[in-house]
Amino acid sequence: MKPGAYMLINVATGEELNVVAELRKLPGVVNARVVTGLHDVVCYVETDTIDELRNEIIGSIRHIPGITRTVTCIAFDGGK
Repeated sequence: MKPGAYMLINVATGEELNVVAELRKLPGVVNARVVTGLHDVVCYVETDTIDELRNEIIGSIRHIPGITRTVTCIAFDGGK
């Protein structure tokens, strides 16, 4: 199973659709959606290696204009 993470993202008011559009351009982003509640956007990022995952999150996603805060939840296989 490839390394992946769910990201809970807060954005500046009115920037939700712009942030989702930018996220969807990134190769590691599998899905990105505007949501309601405590966070504004949720995305799932998956890469071939943990190093690539780190680079995608820290080097790309967190630099998207409009993002004000992120919470990263590394996903683990639910196997035995």
